[in-house]
Amino acid sequence: MRASELAELAAFAAVARHRSFRKAGEERGVTASAISHAVLSLESRIGIRLLNRTTRSVSLTEAGELLRSYVDPAFGEIASALDALNKFRDTPFGRVRINVPNSIAPFVIGHVIGPLLENNPNLQLEISATDRLVDIVGEGFDAGIRFGERVSEGMIALRLKQRLRLVVVGSLAYFARRPIPETPHDLKRHLCIQNMFPSGARYAWEFERDGQPVTFHPSGPLSLDDHELMVEAAESGVALAYVWENRVEKQIASGELIQVLDAWCQPEEPLYLYYPSRRHPSAGFRALIDTIKEA
Repeated sequence: MRASELAELAAFAAVARHRSFRKAGEERGVTASAISHAVLSLESRIGIRLLNRTTRSVSLTEAGELLRSYVDPAFGEIASALDALNKFRDTPFGRVRINVPNSIAPFVIGHVIGPLLENNPNLQLEISATDRLVDIVGEGFDAGIRFGERVSEGMIALRLKQRLRLVVVGSLAYFARRPIPETPHDLKRHLCIQNMFPSGARYAWEFERDGQPVTFHPSGPLSLDDHELMVEAAESGVALAYVWENRVEKQIASGELIQVLDAWCQPEEPLYLYYPSRRHPSAGFRALIDTIKEA
């Protein structure tokens, strides 16, 4: 097989994985038009249409599904073969792609980056930080980080040491106008930022004390899906924010923000690094796991 034919198959596999020429191009480091041209060339060469294209979506034809069922394992075998060569190198070589929620990425994976790259200079690390729920297999990630051990079938979950918690904070200016809440029930008389998922769905503020859970649904005028913006809004005195404690440690220590309801704010479920059980972990991925364990 010629190199150009292999490149066409790789382009097709990327489109099949992402259902998008743009995302396939980003993965391959080329333009979407280059990916489209490669797939069209493949279809012309074999005389069969592999993709259904509309202005809004890309899907596989029956022939495309069949080809993908053969191509994906083949490229997996090639990747494993190349990874096996790492035993002849001093450090792993290759790319590792990780997905982690944007709201916790800085204090969950941030401290791992330096040691990992310093000890593995031939490694290419890609971290996608998004609070969107991601299908790591479908989007080509090696692993993801998520709360709780409730992961999809066929996944391996490795528990991380961190246990994070969400806390309620407000500014001195805000509490100059309103009393400090003593229990979560008092929040009904406060302006509270609504926390959003990227999908637009809101999630509740959850508390617990002495085995007594309390769920509060904010109804304030401000809704945000970014914790940095929540912190800035709280600092400006607009409203109370429900954010990760790690993000506001400095502001609490300096007095810029006041933490309230501390006894009611319980640690979240443990964090897990999860990855497909059927995928042979590459040397680079094993290096990532070892660095996370050490950190």
